[in-house]
Amino acid sequence: MGSKYTKRYTEEFRRDAIALVDSSGKTVTAVARELGISSESLRGWYRKAKADRGEGGSGELTSAERQELKRLRKEVREQHQTIEILKKATAFFVKENDR
Repeated sequence: MGSKYTKRYTEEFRRDAIALVDSSGKTVTAVARELGISSESLRGWYRKAKADRGEGGSGELTSAERQELKRLRKEVREQHQTIEILKKATAFFVKENDR
């Protein structure tokens, strides 16, 4: 959740801003200043776009990889919960069998 001052930009605006950095030869900071946006926001968008194009080089994950990682983490969390429930059920039934 962002602060109440966080602006939301459309995907089209983000793509255009990234294309402007690529085509103008200007720095991210200069383009951000021209567009009136945070240079950190534009830098983040630009970094993600480069990673998605396979140009990241810094080991940054692509959008698809980030999405898969999120899905896998959720799956692991659910499996841990299932294992805990099964452990408790097993303990309960062992106790019932001993009576």
